[in-house]
Amino acid sequence: MDFSLAFLGYFFHGLYLVGPLILFLLLIILMLGQFVGRIENWSRFDAVYWTLITAMTVGYGDFRPQQRLTKSLSLVIAFTGLILTGITVAIALDAATRSFKEYRQHDAVKQYEQAVVNEVSEER
Repeated sequence: MDFSLAFLGYFFHGLYLVGPLILFLLLIILMLGQFVGRIENWSRFDAVYWTLITAMTVGYGDFRPQQRLTKSLSLVIAFTGLILTGITVAIALDAATRSFKEYRQHDAVKQYEQAVVNEVSEER
């Protein structure tokens, strides 16, 4: 449980630190999506739905841009979504690494690791 709480603390702290960047990328994604939606004559909801599905690189295919400009913008939305996903994964990996290092410093874990090492060395 300590590991999970430490992970969540580090993860949300990381999100807090890069929050402005994440919000900026989301704003770009949503603005481009609304622009595509206007050109393609989609409702605002449909444009947001398509934008988020495209940014997450899911791409169900129920809405598809038909014009060359909007197809090009969909690529920009997808690449920006990849950057956003990469940042989130990097924060999660950093949080997991920090949590694991912190967890390994507990005395109980050190004692267990030493017991395992002693068992292995006795078997040889």
